[in-house]
Amino acid sequence: MPKISTLLFCFLIGFTCSVNAQQDSLYSTIKMLADAAKGRVSVSVIDIESSTQFEYYGDQPCVMQSVFKFPIALAILDRIDKGEFSLKHKIHITPKEMTKGTWSPMRDSFPDGNVNITFEKLLRYMVSQSDNIACDVLMRHLGKPKTVEKYIRKFGIEDFSMRYNEAGMHKRWNNQYKNWCTPKEMTNLLQLFYQGKIISKPNTEFLYQLMTETTTGQNRLVNLLPAGTIVAHKTGSSDTDSKGMTAAVNDVGIITLPNGKHIAIAVFVNDAYAPYEILERVIAQIGKAAYDNFRK
Repeated sequence: MPKISTLLFCFLIGFTCSVNAQQDSLYSTIKMLADAAKGRVSVSVIDIESSTQFEYYGDQPCVMQSVFKFPIALAILDRIDKGEFSLKHKIHITPKEMTKGTWSPMRDSFPDGNVNITFEKLLRYMVSQSDNIACDVLMRHLGKPKTVEKYIRKFGIEDFSMRYNEAGMHKRWNNQYKNWCTPKEMTNLLQLFYQGKIISKPNTEFLYQLMTETTTGQNRLVNLLPAGTIVAHKTGSSDTDSKGMTAAVNDVGIITLPNGKHIAIAVFVNDAYAPYEILERVIAQIGKAAYDNFRK
């Protein structure tokens, strides 16, 4: 018995040292990659099955931009779980709601409005295509943005703030900074979501599928991963100000590893001065580094 205990102790010490060495290596790699952004780069990664967590400025409050559409979708699907409405329930979209000057594939398909669209299609527009108008239509059924904040905090996600919808964020540059979270808390939320601890199993599977069908950010997390890698993710992007600073280029999601396990990852690039394509490349490179590290 003492021999078994000694062997187990030695194995655990060796395993811990190996994990620490891998995390140190990943930290050094991300530090080098982050320099190219000329801004704030914050990262968190969780091995969902083992809960092993890695952070690079993971406690840094970060501008979410459209990443906040993921928690909004959770809040909507929670209401559906409670029977307040269904995915097939239709909402009438007026011409006034089809505003110009904002990203909206839905408006491009129905420029004149006066159309009835189901919650299911609105969620597809909002999550898979990051549609801003669909987002604000759904937000109106939840109430104020702080309603989403209150809902998310119920799951122990403390470092999370929502004060504005899409239209509100676009009114003033600084408004976007009121919608923030830390990478660590975002990966915690992603883990809880994947484990089925937030919404029902059917709606968890539905939202996960929508996130795998994301069409935005193809130069970010998915870009450098092996062909066929399953990535369920949500992007967020801001404008660039007159001084050349981009407030946010983000990507968060769940990556399936070759061994069938999963990592939740959040990469936020905030207040950065490098060209947009470089900011996306930084995210792609960090995603690949995390993938290589956690698949070992």
